[in-house]
Amino acid sequence: MEELKTGLITKATGGFYYVACGGREYECRARGLFRKTGISPLVGDAVKIEVTGEKEGYVVEILPRKNSLVRPPLANVNTFVIVVSIKDPAPNLLVIDKMMAIACHKGMTPMVIVTKTDLGDPSEVEEIYRKVGIEVHTASICSDGWVETVRNALSHGISAFSGNSGVGKSSLLNKIDSRLAIATGETSQKLGRGKHTTRHVQLYPIGDGYIADTPGFSAVELERYEIIFKEELEDCFPEFKKYLGKCQFTGCSHTVEKGCAVIQGVNQGEIPPSRHKSYCTMYEDAKKIKEWEVRKGQPDE
Repeated sequence: MEELKTGLITKATGGFYYVACGGREYECRARGLFRKTGISPLVGDAVKIEVTGEKEGYVVEILPRKNSLVRPPLANVNTFVIVVSIKDPAPNLLVIDKMMAIACHKGMTPMVIVTKTDLGDPSEVEEIYRKVGIEVHTASICSDGWVETVRNALSHGISAFSGNSGVGKSSLLNKIDSRLAIATGETSQKLGRGKHTTRHVQLYPIGDGYIADTPGFSAVELERYEIIFKEELEDCFPEFKKYLGKCQFTGCSHTVEKGCAVIQGVNQGEIPPSRHKSYCTMYEDAKKIKEWEVRKGQPDE
């Protein structure tokens, strides 16, 4: 048998996996063994393939994953880019914080890109997230000054773009690299949301890395499939780290307790109030999650 080749799944559609390997792309099926293990190949997976033709083959092994998302189905994400518009629609800090918490929970580095800055002042959003150590970029479709900086920031590993419809995600990607030719949709003024123009997950090369344009998905959908239990939530807010273990009482929820070091950090102006408010809202929601319900709510692979 020919020696197996190692490559990266850059697209998956119709039961076929498109694997970039040695400067070539192979159209592959997955061997039946994956059905037995219950693990399906995902875009972003490093895989071993058995080549059966000039451009055909079979995926025979999935190499260890760093992380994965269920919806959108994507593996080995290094940077989780949260795209938020300054207007149409206006930024929702709770939605941003939920996405950011999921990124941290999955071991991804969160990044925020604020779009449509020609329509409003992004300084409030910038200040909140830069204060807690998150990389923030601002972008306007009317100028190019930001493009090279953002392109360089994404030119390594796999970067996934997230954001609710209408924030200009696909337009942003087209501006970063016109070769992407990703379809874009204008925001519907009547509905207040954009058209879902991106149909599937696909990786596009940029520098030494890849960017993934994912289907338009809401924070509600993201929450449904990426569960964070209340005991795990404190670790999903990076700015809490230096305060953890310093509360007056063990088992502190960091929501209302007397002697809470995190709340003290908020009162001292070191933790933005909006971030703590998001944490408290998410904590209350997480308290309602039952472990036995989690598997029941997961989709079949």
